[in-house]
Amino acid sequence: MTVFSARSAAPSPRALPPSPAGALPPLEAVRPTPLEWARRRRAERAERRIEAAGARALSRLEHLGPSWHVVDWPRTELTESSLLDLDQYRARDDRAGFLAIGPSGLFAVTVADHGRARVLIAGDVVQINGKRPPYVAEARRDAKRASKALSNAVGLTIPVTPVLTFVGTGVISVYGLPKDCLVATHRELDRLLVAGGNRISAATAEKLSRVARNPSTWLNAPYRSAADYRWYGDGRTAADKRPARG
Repeated sequence: MTVFSARSAAPSPRALPPSPAGALPPLEAVRPTPLEWARRRRAERAERRIEAAGARALSRLEHLGPSWHVVDWPRTELTESSLLDLDQYRARDDRAGFLAIGPSGLFAVTVADHGRARVLIAGDVVQINGKRPPYVAEARRDAKRASKALSNAVGLTIPVTPVLTFVGTGVISVYGLPKDCLVATHRELDRLLVAGGNRISAATAEKLSRVARNPSTWLNAPYRSAADYRWYGDGRTAADKRPARG
């Protein structure tokens, strides 16, 4: 599944079909002001950087095997009107990210592009170029929202772990990691996700990926309860035998 789809360009006036005979000539397109043109160019460059950063992080998961699934999901509120045109809705998202679902569990991955800038991490605080973007808080909020939507959809509590991954060449200095949020560079993302071992079966991961791909899941629409989903607690794996009954 394509996570970061390309944006379709608007047709140029030259590509429009000729007007029929007797019809009024089309109105000339209003030319943007220099300020509007500059803002549009900055927005386009930022959008391309977001897509490139997401693609670089996503490429690390390609060799994890068929038991892992990557799902594009709306990380802001989804409405009935946006459900009708999901592509345009995704184009308004200003952060790269995706859901990674596999034997180790479910992860809401938020991608931060820092380029050549140095990154300082001290617990929940992330500082880049003197600014402190709320990346950790956003990652936690995304994971909490994904967990709530998926839990409502299947009728079971589905934990989702927040993951913050950095894409860039600048130095990353860590003075303390945040709690309840995994942090890694995009080069370490695949190893980070599989480090948890096997917590759910491959069949459960595949079923949960189908639920996550359903747009109605993010509207909290009714979904067929999955009574046969199996979630394994800490210290257990899909290969463990059930305890004998006394």
